[in-house]
Amino acid sequence: MDNLKLEALLNQKLNPQLIKDYCPNGLQVEGRTEIKKIVTGVTASQALIEQAIEHNADALLVHHGYFWKSEPESIRGMKGQRIRSLIQSDINLYAYHLPLDIHPELGNNKLLADLLGIHVDGGLEGHPQSVAMYGHFEQALTADELSQRIEQALQRRPLHVAPNSNRIIKTVGWCTGGGQDYVDLAAQHGLDAFISGEISERTTYSAREQNVHYFAAGHHATERYGVKALGEWLANEYDFEVEFIDIDNPV
Repeated sequence: MDNLKLEALLNQKLNPQLIKDYCPNGLQVEGRTEIKKIVTGVTASQALIEQAIEHNADALLVHHGYFWKSEPESIRGMKGQRIRSLIQSDINLYAYHLPLDIHPELGNNKLLADLLGIHVDGGLEGHPQSVAMYGHFEQALTADELSQRIEQALQRRPLHVAPNSNRIIKTVGWCTGGGQDYVDLAAQHGLDAFISGEISERTTYSAREQNVHYFAAGHHATERYGVKALGEWLANEYDFEVEFIDIDNPV
């Protein structure tokens, strides 16, 4: 498939125009025209680029790409090396950030809910493009039981901040990646728990003082699944050769 046609196909599936993001979504670095082999991964790190080169990929499809709102604009140092490696190898880089978090079928939030057995009730911000969700478990859980479920699903034990009570968990909010500050919105909604990837120092006090269980399950660990599912969709529907490569990240 032509590389620009692939971008149009991905845009049609993920609708990036519907959400304001911190980076450009779509084709970020243009490579060769014809695409047959795609490597998918969470972040376009140098290690993942080298894997894409080694696997003779025509394209690299990631959740975390480049050109973030707050990053330096100059293409030098680490950023220069990454982009130089892509250009020298003629590899296309496609990146989809928030559109891949919120997608109702392939999104990180939806797939994390599936892994943890959460019934999705809606967007925590009250609209379809909400980057945080809320829902419920069929059976109430203790904090230890939910910690074990997260560990089994993600192969990583979460950090648990307990509230100032022995609250049982039936309702839950979540936001994959760096969604720790949505714990305050979860508290306003009266939810029993909130799950995200990262945690900040302030999160501990927010959770304790607002009586919400907080689980930090890892930014990388909670965001493996969307881009993997997107690659599988491309393989199944359009016969691309697709390989997901997980570059481990403890955060």
